[in-house]
Amino acid sequence: MKRNKRTLGFLIPLLWLAGPLAQAQNKPPAPAAPAPVPAAKPAAAAPAAPAAAAPAAAKTDPKREELFGDNKYQLTGVAVSAKGRLFTNYPIWSPVHKYCVVEVTSKTEAKPYPSEELNSWKEGEDGSKKFVSVQAVFIDDQDKLWAVDPANPGFAGVYQESDKLVRINLATNKVERIYPMKGVTDKNSYINDVRVDTKRQVAYMTNSNEGGIVIVDLKSGKTRMVMKGAPPTQTDPAYKFMIGGREVAPGGKPLKVNSDGIALTPDREWLFFKPLTDDKLYKVKTADLRDAKLKDSDLIARVVDLGHVNITDGMEFDKHGNLYMGDMEKNTILKLSPKMDKTMEKTVLVTDARLLWPDSYAVSKDGYLYISTSQVHTAPPFNNGVDKRTLPYGLFRLKIGP
Repeated sequence: MKRNKRTLGFLIPLLWLAGPLAQAQNKPPAPAAPAPVPAAKPAAAAPAAPAAAAPAAAKTDPKREELFGDNKYQLTGVAVSAKGRLFTNYPIWSPVHKYCVVEVTSKTEAKPYPSEELNSWKEGEDGSKKFVSVQAVFIDDQDKLWAVDPANPGFAGVYQESDKLVRINLATNKVERIYPMKGVTDKNSYINDVRVDTKRQVAYMTNSNEGGIVIVDLKSGKTRMVMKGAPPTQTDPAYKFMIGGREVAPGGKPLKVNSDGIALTPDREWLFFKPLTDDKLYKVKTADLRDAKLKDSDLIARVVDLGHVNITDGMEFDKHGNLYMGDMEKNTILKLSPKMDKTMEKTVLVTDARLLWPDSYAVSKDGYLYISTSQVHTAPPFNNGVDKRTLPYGLFRLKIGP
């Protein structure tokens, strides 16, 4: 795999696993990746809404129910179907890897999904028809599973232009369609998360390396990227991302990740998005995103700056318009609720030291918030060589409503 000097390097330090564990599996260590691409300055031109209010005290303390734990492989995503089927995924962040997408079958076991064949890719093979390195999973309101495959193992660059979005029918357990990113992304891109509007047949994804929003026409298959490298999709280089009183700085270099978390309002009229490594939050009208004739400069000017909120990886709306996200600096799960004055009232749902890097979120039809924990910051490169993982990597849920 050819190394690219401009590829994303924000999580490559997790390749510390390439030592004894990789040797035990008779696998060679993965190549190290260079430092991340420097981020641009944050937006200043977008109309700003008032920042979120200070957190209110939690009225209840919902039980954090552990659903699945993996003591070996590092997971990132979570998705739950209308019938309660639970899925997660594993990107190739180290040689300690087996499957990309799995369906959870018990608290400790999972099976490759939708098949072992689709999860069987090896370097040197064609990656266009198999999962290469899946970053996120999502289930839409028609109970279709979507897998985001940046096809960027070890962050060494997109493998043979095989990054893609994959739609799977949960009723048949078959792949329905593959949407390739070829021609829209480049070697340095890292498509990260997805939300789907089934009514308008559009998918929206983030590019967390260069920064940008990818728009996919699900009928025609046409794909384009907007706001690539633009201020709203860039992290603030001056922000210090702190956990446990220490800046998150693998190898002594502050972690910098661009547009990452993404969420659609229940009416699908607004797309919320934010960089991972600063506390800013933005939204933009989906009608503007779908307008292919709109110039990028005009689109950027229509982005609404929601001010400073907190650090989160993923985020998700419930059917009532409440936005759920983490505060990774405080091991906290938050609910942001719209108020009559258009600001967002922030409520702490739960603070738990075991919520180590809450990563992705899903809301089930029966009123649960599902959470994955990937423990990115506990790896030795983030802690002067000390392994601070508290295994397993896990999937949890909290009761949030009817």
